Amino acid sequence: MKLYVYDHCPFCVKAQAIFGLKDLPFELVVMANDDAATPERMIGRKMAPILENDGRYTPESMDIVRAVDAMTEPRVLVGPTNPDVARWIEEGSETLYRLAMPRWAAAPLAEFATDEARAFFTANKEKAIGPFAGRLAETEALVAAANAHLRQLEPLVRSPEAVNGELSEDDIHLFAHLRAMSIVRDVSYPPAVDAYRRRMSERTGVPLHDDIAA
Repeated sequence: MKLYVYDHCPFCVKAQAIFGLKDLPFELVVMANDDAATPERMIGRKMAPILENDGRYTPESMDIVRAVDAMTEPRVLVGPTNPDVARWIEEGSETLYRLAMPRWAAAPLAEFATDEARAFFTANKEKAIGPFAGRLAETEALVAAANAHLRQLEPLVRSPEAVNGELSEDDIHLFAHLRAMSIVRDVSYPPAVDAYRRRMSERTGVPLHDDIAA
């Protein structure tokens, strides 16, 4: 199996995570951010992640997650979900992307190996959140908002092994969010949240971006 991704992409992290949790082998292929030809050849449009398996292609992160979890028994995402976790993620998404996107664009990530790929990402995402320079100028206020929001998450984390105590789809979504946040250097994680994100990184095999955070 091959999984086509961008390193920065939270949706791609979701697809990668299930392979780690299931301990299933796969080949990770990081596409250039301006490479439209590869995904268009597979599924007819530019997007990631894409799973290639036995000559068939599956897009959409949660379709991949559910398909991979069903490949072998026992399934791992069997625990109950908590609507408060989903609500927390949704409420923090705007702040996350305003912080993360400008930093991803400057980071040494494989999908930005060329100036053209980096420029493509920047032009595309600035349409969504405005000029990156403006968002970087808001760093202090955005980090303060992120830190306050992270403090609201701590009571929801029941265990470093699983946010609700047993692995569920909430863990896929939450770890992807927290991994995206790891590109931001000055974020302060409450102890339970920090233990969770580090343990989930170990379990999924998806490294955090703490070492390149800016």
